[in-house]
Amino acid sequence: MKFFVDTADVNEIRELNDYGLIDGVTTNPSLIMKSGRNILEVTKEICSIVEGPVSAEVTALDYEGMMKEAAVLAQIADNICIKLPLTLDGLKACKALTDAGHQTNVTLCFSANQALLAAKAGATFISPFIGRLDDIGLDGLDLITDIRTIYDNYGFETEILAASIRTVNHVKDVALLGADVATVPASVIKALAKHPLTDKGLDQFMADWAKTGQKIV
Repeated sequence: MKFFVDTADVNEIRELNDYGLIDGVTTNPSLIMKSGRNILEVTKEICSIVEGPVSAEVTALDYEGMMKEAAVLAQIADNICIKLPLTLDGLKACKALTDAGHQTNVTLCFSANQALLAAKAGATFISPFIGRLDDIGLDGLDLITDIRTIYDNYGFETEILAASIRTVNHVKDVALLGADVATVPASVIKALAKHPLTDKGLDQFMADWAKTGQKIV
């Protein structure tokens, strides 16, 4: 499974990229606002840090507006992935942009039927939001299962990009269910490496090593 980091903070992106842990980046208007920077400027910098897809989201809600904004965003870098809302106009824009050779990420997916439409429109990625479904008392993981089954039934090439991930367990669960990508906050990606028994074992190794009085270099 690929990891995308869900942030517009270039310091977080550089750190995780240096660890070799990320395959791409997703941004959205809320993350751009949080960065406090111009969308074109910060997105260009992000694209220079990572080699994989960088999702940049349109803000227009109509087809013509989406296509105009997509034309600007696509000029930022070759690894831009145009992020579009899961609406009829968004799907129309997805089809047009995919046909033109652009990567597309259809976002704010909350049902298997929506995901089916996105695949038919040729989306590169579909972004089901599992955490937000959990927030309203539904099981977001059920959506990943349903989409995986439908896509496998018909050989759709659209990749399932599990989004709105809140915990390390979410990451494990979507991996077990066959999501192609998980887009995850930087803090959650780092938390994946943590385990109390790892810390306990290291403490014991270091204590024993100190007693030997040796040095490797």
